[in-house]
Amino acid sequence: MIRTILKANKWELMTYFVLTGLITLGGFYLLYGDVLTGENRNRAWTYIGVVVVGTVVTGYIAALRLQRKIDLLDLNMLKVSKGNLAVRMPDAEDASFGRVYQEFNVMMESIEKKMRLLQRLGEQEVIEKEQASERAVIEERKRMARDLHDTVSQQLFAMHMSASSLPRLLEMNPEHGRNVLDQLIQMSHIAQRQVRGLIAQLRPIELEGRDLAAALDSWFPDYCRQNGLKGVKELELDGGVSDAIEHQLFLIIQEAVANVVKHAEAGLVSLAIRESEHQISMSISDDGQGFLQQTERPGSYGLSTMRERAEKLGGQVQIISKPGAGTTVRVLIPKFDNVSEEETE
Repeated sequence: MIRTILKANKWELMTYFVLTGLITLGGFYLLYGDVLTGENRNRAWTYIGVVVVGTVVTGYIAALRLQRKIDLLDLNMLKVSKGNLAVRMPDAEDASFGRVYQEFNVMMESIEKKMRLLQRLGEQEVIEKEQASERAVIEERKRMARDLHDTVSQQLFAMHMSASSLPRLLEMNPEHGRNVLDQLIQMSHIAQRQVRGLIAQLRPIELEGRDLAAALDSWFPDYCRQNGLKGVKELELDGGVSDAIEHQLFLIIQEAVANVVKHAEAGLVSLAIRESEHQISMSISDDGQGFLQQTERPGSYGLSTMRERAEKLGGQVQIISKPGAGTTVRVLIPKFDNVSEEETE
């Protein structure tokens, strides 16, 4: 739409040049009309033709130069809308456009500085929540250790004592020995049920001691296999992503893939993460049933949670879906160099 408007402005400017030329020639005809019908009329008409062609060519060149400058501004604005905050305009010889370009660069410097601060605050919040979660996990492990000692450990001790006496009981009193054997079977069932209950309470920390790539190598194929999905993974990471961003990305991936299992009725899910100099882009796609985005309900597919996680780091989430054509979740997060203390003050 913007490009169409720019092209329309180009032709409008050319029209002004042509009209100016025609008005000039009209005035020339009114003042010196006899020249156009006199002996030198061929030279006069040739001159008029040269003026018309020169006006059109000059107007086209001027409009083209103007459009190129506006196109450059339009292109960089499009890059910014896609999440690339490192875009800057070059120096312009034209004083008018030089001022516009300079204001654009000042605006982008301000936006990038604020986004860096936002991302740092988001990372800080994530780290603080992670530390609180770790403390909660430690307390939970202590509780489970007590539960294991009070339940399963004592049950296993009783089973051991009964099993130790069982051979002698079977020799001396087979009927009593069979009763003890039945008790052993019952106690083993109870112990098994207690262990399963404790396992169900565990909350594994997938990223503990590992980076995002290592965690995904372990989690993604196992999760897909357990849920009847074919998983395809492509990672292009050079290690420049902070721990807080990796943690948020991992949680978004878990949410997105869980939504595929719950809602998509898909057979294939693909995950791609790419890290560039100024941006981290991620996409999770499936070949499931898709949905009408116009009728999307608030909170459906867990989008609100994913958006909140991305926005904490200055990023954005895009959803592309059609009924019968699957769904793609794209996450774009800006990437900055190390933030100095001066920039955050």
